[in-house]
Amino acid sequence: MAATQSDTETTYDLLIVGGGVNGAGIARDAAGRGLSVLLVEAEDLASHTSSASTKLIHGGLRYLEYYEFRLVREALIERERLLGMAPHIIWPLRFVLPQSQSPRPAWMVRLGLFLYDHLGGRKKLPGTEKLNLDRAPQGNGLKAGAKGKGSAFVYSDCWVQDSRLVVLNAMDAAARGAEIRTRTRLVDAQSQGDQWLGTIMDETGQQQVRAKVLVNAAGPWVDAVLRTLGRARNDRGVRLIKGSHIVVPRLYEGDHAFMLQNPDRRIVFAIPYEQDFTLIGTTDEPWNEPPGKAEISPGEVDYLCETVNRYFERGVTPADIVWTYAGIRPLYDDHAANASAVTRDYVLDFDQSEGRAPILSVFGGKITTYRKLAEHAMEHITPLFPQATAPWTAGAVLPGGDLPDGDFDGFVVKLVARYPQLDPALLHRLARAYGTRALDLLGSGDLGSDLGGGLHTAEVDYLIRNEWARSAQDILYRRSKLGLHVPEGTAQALEAYLARD
Repeated sequence: MAATQSDTETTYDLLIVGGGVNGAGIARDAAGRGLSVLLVEAEDLASHTSSASTKLIHGGLRYLEYYEFRLVREALIERERLLGMAPHIIWPLRFVLPQSQSPRPAWMVRLGLFLYDHLGGRKKLPGTEKLNLDRAPQGNGLKAGAKGKGSAFVYSDCWVQDSRLVVLNAMDAAARGAEIRTRTRLVDAQSQGDQWLGTIMDETGQQQVRAKVLVNAAGPWVDAVLRTLGRARNDRGVRLIKGSHIVVPRLYEGDHAFMLQNPDRRIVFAIPYEQDFTLIGTTDEPWNEPPGKAEISPGEVDYLCETVNRYFERGVTPADIVWTYAGIRPLYDDHAANASAVTRDYVLDFDQSEGRAPILSVFGGKITTYRKLAEHAMEHITPLFPQATAPWTAGAVLPGGDLPDGDFDGFVVKLVARYPQLDPALLHRLARAYGTRALDLLGSGDLGSDLGGGLHTAEVDYLIRNEWARSAQDILYRRSKLGLHVPEGTAQALEAYLARD
């Protein structure tokens, strides 16, 4: 549905503030129901929390310890749905859970894994198995003491290219009529009767827009937006928790991950990453400053290195780290004393006070449940719009996810056969990033100049044209992780190409 327009202002059904996974997911859902949507993001899509995750689509095994059964069940159901919706950027991953240094008794872990296997109606992923690390190849690379008597469990979850998940939702929203504006921030919004009059600003200046509902999906800034609008509340808010990760040269062979249990009962994952590396994380530290760009602290570096060195033969020091990233998780403040115990569930606050324009604020949430969160958000919103159609996103594939029979490997084989002149490794990377949309990018097979490390100008043009990419950082670290692979000078060549006009 098109937004209505006067001489000076455009009126949308929804004005969504925030271009993370929740904002993009709500925009997609709403646009697909026939509502007119404007999403504004002050920076790039997924520029903060949604690109700083541990890259997992998972139920949250450890949340069972805190009796978060509803959240775990919903996340497990969504895990398999998302796997079917985007098999190019989401794929199964087996996790090895050694018991040698576990602060939890084996019976407790076994019970948790039994619930994990059965709470969500698992159909596609293999279930839990017992493993002897002294004999199984998954024990290679672990210290003898970390193997203990060989006892371990293996269970399933999924991996996701998190920032690409956000972009694909924004792309689908735009294809269904939503307007996505990056580098555009909400300056102010005033309630005028039953509508909002908002002021937004980009590099060209300010503009006023009207909206019937404002959706506050600003993540760590959700409270700041409410204060700007004069709609802050004292009885709820966000608790900001920093999570940091390190990336080191590959620690072990195999395509499995490890779930490492520390003496303080916190969990750290070790995950194969970008072929050549291992991703280690995450930490949980209270963030007591205003929201903004987060960086790993020396204490977090030491903690993650100590965890690695407790389990793996190949030890790491801070000098071995090739990249770090950190993000601020905007968790719903349930007043838990322990940062690791703060709920990862979400709360939707729909303020429809009489005589004031309605606002929906999103507190908390996790990547795995973003689609369901959007569906629940629309349950609050759609009663205001009789023309809105029924829920539709469950099972609706994301752009590029329409692989025949969901067979990624088969799609790559066909891609290699179709473009024999191109490097198979390059085609595999493009298939992982873009799925069937790789065919649009590849065209006749002429990819233009190589800016470094297999990043060609045709791919850059595709990202500018279809995915709101504007800077080298957008392309090298959010639309991809090529920044870890390309040779020195690629970023400068890319910036020069982007500035050619």
